[in-house]
Amino acid sequence: MKYILVTGGVISGIGKGVIASSFGTILKHCGIHVTSIKIDPYINIDAGTFSPYEHGEVYVLDDGGEVDLDLGNYERLLDVTLHKDNNITTGKIYQHVISKERRGDYLGKTVQVVPHVTDAIQEWVARVASESVTQDGNEPEVCIIELGGTIGDIEGMPFVEAFRQFQFRVKRENFCCAHVSLIPQPRSTGEPKTKPTQSSVRELRGLGLSPDLIVCRSEKPIGNTIKEKISNFCHVAPDQVITIHDLSSIYRVPLLMESQGIIEFLIDRLQLNIPTPRPRNFMRKWRDLAEQIDHLRKDVNIALVGKYTKLEDSYASVTKALQHASIQVGFKLNVMYIEAINLEPSTKSKDPVVYHEAWQKLCRSDGVIVPGGFGSRGMEGKIEACKWCRMNDKPFLGICLGLQAAVIEFARNVLQLENVNSTEVDSDVENPLVIDMPEHNHGQMGGTMRLGKRYTRFTEGASIIKQLYGNKVGIEERHRHRYEVNPKYVPDLEAAGLKFVGHDDEKVRMEIIELEGHSYYVATQYHPEYLSRPLKPSPPFLGLILASVGKLRSFLARGCKLSPRQMSDNESDDEYLVESMTKLQVTSGDSRSSSASISNGCVE
Repeated sequence: MKYILVTGGVISGIGKGVIASSFGTILKHCGIHVTSIKIDPYINIDAGTFSPYEHGEVYVLDDGGEVDLDLGNYERLLDVTLHKDNNITTGKIYQHVISKERRGDYLGKTVQVVPHVTDAIQEWVARVASESVTQDGNEPEVCIIELGGTIGDIEGMPFVEAFRQFQFRVKRENFCCAHVSLIPQPRSTGEPKTKPTQSSVRELRGLGLSPDLIVCRSEKPIGNTIKEKISNFCHVAPDQVITIHDLSSIYRVPLLMESQGIIEFLIDRLQLNIPTPRPRNFMRKWRDLAEQIDHLRKDVNIALVGKYTKLEDSYASVTKALQHASIQVGFKLNVMYIEAINLEPSTKSKDPVVYHEAWQKLCRSDGVIVPGGFGSRGMEGKIEACKWCRMNDKPFLGICLGLQAAVIEFARNVLQLENVNSTEVDSDVENPLVIDMPEHNHGQMGGTMRLGKRYTRFTEGASIIKQLYGNKVGIEERHRHRYEVNPKYVPDLEAAGLKFVGHDDEKVRMEIIELEGHSYYVATQYHPEYLSRPLKPSPPFLGLILASVGKLRSFLARGCKLSPRQMSDNESDDEYLVESMTKLQVTSGDSRSSSASISNGCVE
């Protein structure tokens, strides 16, 4: 097993996760099986109880693990399926060590950070690194480990010490340390400054880890003079210093790293068996994806009505899933963040300017997404957004709490039920349309929700969302919720036109809704954003983008296939339907021609 440790210096949030993912992306294109581990030095057991403002979104894995959002980057860019143990926290390590001490595993010894905690870290890493993260079941060859925070943080000291020991345990040829550091460029001088990086590397060396590779992050490109200076002062060869400036998209980072000889360095340093020379089409799909993103010209404006819009990382997976779908359709995504509470009538009296600005954003959008969340704040604003989309035939996608808001809105304004709400908002509500699940509410907050991948079965009959999923009998998607739609109200809702087109096998838990007669009004109890990939967008998100640009009907008529010629920027759904009818009339005299043209989902 080969290990690549990625550490950070100077400031946090410098892009260690993208750099670590880029290492994996490059190695995967070289035919190497890769896995990833993210280390978060906080004492929390997992990320499940975090406020999104504290640490960004909570990412959910197949096995129900609530983990750091960086694992989402790993899964999306590497197309792997990670496990909850791929996210290590100080809380998990100490819980593990204390449990062993209580069982008497340490035979009466004094339990200390060194060696007991550091040994536990090393054993955890070695165990998780060998677990398969791909469907083929192959054991990984390289494990990429990202150490969160910055070097010098007191919380990270046990982990740094553990890897100081670990490098000797696994031998030098199997361990490589890449240090990501900021090169600031003050506006007063415009000159890149290397002193912070020198100090950071000096501190890392003082703790017993010598960086084999220094990744310099900067706002603008920096020249060879700066690289040579870092090489001289940080005790590394010039080819061990690579520079990553701000790029048009994160998909260009692996390409920039590869162009600076990172593969040759890894072959030499870790003795990897990578054939040379590489084929001419090496990383072609990735290069094409980056080029496609840079040349998108037409915009699609999506309004995201949420509760945590002050921090964009709160909806990282949602925005990535929207981006994946937009790229696939050939449009440049523009996300307009709207604070849900600003749409509520109460805001109009308190701050009319903010109220009207929020509604102007909503009205200018091409489509609307209402993502998940917890608590009562902003709930009425989400309900207002659902109502506006329903009444104005605006493409709409609700996720988790977004589904619950859509159901409550429909019951209030179509069924004319009074005193309707979720028990999460009002525990004594007369008509509890959304109720909690007792088996998932044990009085504790962490890890007690309905979490992870669960099966959803489609109902019989046609629906837009079912077609987008390829007319499958059922699907598996990831969940994270403690409340669900009350089955008692389902018959009345469906009779009025709000169809529950997906549910669990027992038909107790409602998973997908779709509104009859609407261009695209879909909501899911699960979180489809977690399984979206750059080259394989999530179907509900793809449907939202297609509907928002007026191409959903033509897409479905083609059997859910994009055609570069037919799906042109200037063609609308109506134009496509006219063209299709004309072609059907032309071919109607030849039954063989007509049946052949329709069978593959395309009218040609």
